[in-house]
Amino acid sequence: MSRERARRRAVREAEQARERAVRQRQVARRQRRRAVVRRLTPQVRRGRSGRLPRHSRGERAAIVLLTGAALILIWTFVDNLALRVALMVLLLLVLPAIVVIALDRRT
Repeated sequence: MSRERARRRAVREAEQARERAVRQRQVARRQRRRAVVRRLTPQVRRGRSGRLPRHSRGERAAIVLLTGAALILIWTFVDNLALRVALMVLLLLVLPAIVVIALDRRT
């Protein structure tokens, strides 16, 4: 009786060892595949590299909307085309300084 149990235990342990080896091969293959994919995909840096945080979504929306409103006002109230273009270019050149003054931080 004990020899039969020992034989069944040996068979069971051999089967478990085979399953463990198969599982280890699968895990190793999966890790190699992931390493290759990680190596081949380009690294994308998210966020900013500087110390200052970027503008919030509301601040960006306000900047875009106010700039658009100023451009519409220039286009509406100024008749001379050359003066319109000059004012629009001037507004876009001065916009970073206006953002720094209004939001009290760098862009």
